[in-house]
Amino acid sequence: MFQPAIPLSGYGGWKLLQSTYSRQLEGFADSASVKNDRNYLTKKLSSPISLDDFMSDRRLLRVSMTAFDLGGEEWKGGFIRKVLEEAVTPDSTFLQRLNNADYTRFSETFKFEDGTLSLSADQIESIGDNYETAAFRAAVGDVDDNMRLSLNYQSKIVDIAGSGASETTILYRLLGNPPVRQVIETALNLPAEMSKLDIDRQAAILMDKFQSVLGISKASDLVNIDNVDKVLQRFHIMNTVNSGPSTTTPGYAALTLLGGGSGLGAIGSQNLFLSLL
Repeated sequence: MFQPAIPLSGYGGWKLLQSTYSRQLEGFADSASVKNDRNYLTKKLSSPISLDDFMSDRRLLRVSMTAFDLGGEEWKGGFIRKVLEEAVTPDSTFLQRLNNADYTRFSETFKFEDGTLSLSADQIESIGDNYETAAFRAAVGDVDDNMRLSLNYQSKIVDIAGSGASETTILYRLLGNPPVRQVIETALNLPAEMSKLDIDRQAAILMDKFQSVLGISKASDLVNIDNVDKVLQRFHIMNTVNSGPSTTTPGYAALTLLGGGSGLGAIGSQNLFLSLL
């Protein structure tokens, strides 16, 4: 099985992954297990399939859900069936109340009209492409979960903040997407206890931090490529600061030499480390 190469941690490792991403993804997609899964999905979805047959095919369900970043949730059979059934019910507000962008995209694609799903060749091709990239993100997470979170943020932020929704809606979506929220909370150095506050108060704190820390005046500006990089840079730096630099951290040797016996202490070492980056 292809294993992503991530020799460095932190922001340096993230930039290296970015520079090798296309090549690594191509190698991953060409591995036997990924090709077999994609071929299986294409074969099964090339003909109309009933909801019952779809739900009973565990492999097809796993590959299909992975394509929408829902891999690992295929065991929730009853819940998944409800999502798919409610998606074609005109008066249902279930998905709106669920407020999960991944399940919404999944149900919009896998729309079982009268209990049967029929997809075009282009739709199947798109699902296959999504499966490869989502499965690659998961494989990256097996090596370094912070890199998976970064890839996920890079992929999801446009869907969340670039949808033309209101600023309040965008803030709610950011707070309601656990992986994206983790990246933002870490980048902005927000306490986990913030989740105990009223959602409106959380949104206000988030917007205030965007302005004071990142210089972003609108949540929709998060889709700007420079702002995406700014968030991810701070995410990796704050993770390094909070956990302490490792031997694979750029500047580690200099930090060790300058910090040892200098009386810098933990805070001084962290500040020095930030300057080295």
